[in-house]
Amino acid sequence: MDLISVSSSNLKAVGYDPASQTLQIAFRNGGRYEYYNVPPAIHAALMAASSKGSYFDARIKNASYRYRKLR
Repeated sequence: MDLISVSSSNLKAVGYDPASQTLQIAFRNGGRYEYYNVPPAIHAALMAASSKGSYFDARIKNASYRYRKLR
């Protein structure tokens, strides 16, 4: 999955696979996670958000998406 660098103090890069609805996020602290069954609209809103870190916290991290740490 290709990741796109984003302007954020917390998130480094974001990738998305619409076929599997898998969102991948690389954090500035070095962690990388995959989140599953994330609708395309959530990914689009994350990429459009003025504060990607705040959007991630409110709409992805606290939304109980299943996830796993990649590294």
